[in-house]
Amino acid sequence: QAQLVESGGGLVQPGGSLRLSCAASGFSLDYYSIGWFPHAPGKEREGVSCISGGYGVTYYADSVKGRFTISRDNAKNTVYRQISSLKPEDTAVYYCAAERGDYCSGPYEYWGQGTQVTVSS
Repeated sequence: QAQLVESGGGLVQPGGSLRLSCAASGFSLDYYSIGWFPHAPGKEREGVSCISGGYGVTYYADSVKGRFTISRDNAKNTVYRQISSLKPEDTAVYYCAAERGDYCSGPYEYWGQGTQVTVSS
């Protein structure tokens, strides 16, 4: 059964950093683009970063450029998202999702269960 499992969330102080993981099972991430979608309280879930299948081209929303880094380890079938200089407004449940192909355009076929990130002092 194909599934994605996120991990690495938690409580962190403003200015801190976290590395989130998105591990796939039941299918190979080699041929999938992986997007990260934070869902903040009271807001729509939005895509802010993606790494394409194939060559691993990365895309970032302007709001996260310079603070979020997405990478993949195909040997571990896992995608990582490093988040630095965290702000309280980064508090959200972070979902990863997989789309077959190289385009990061959706629709996304598989979704993880989400991992909570809370930024607070």
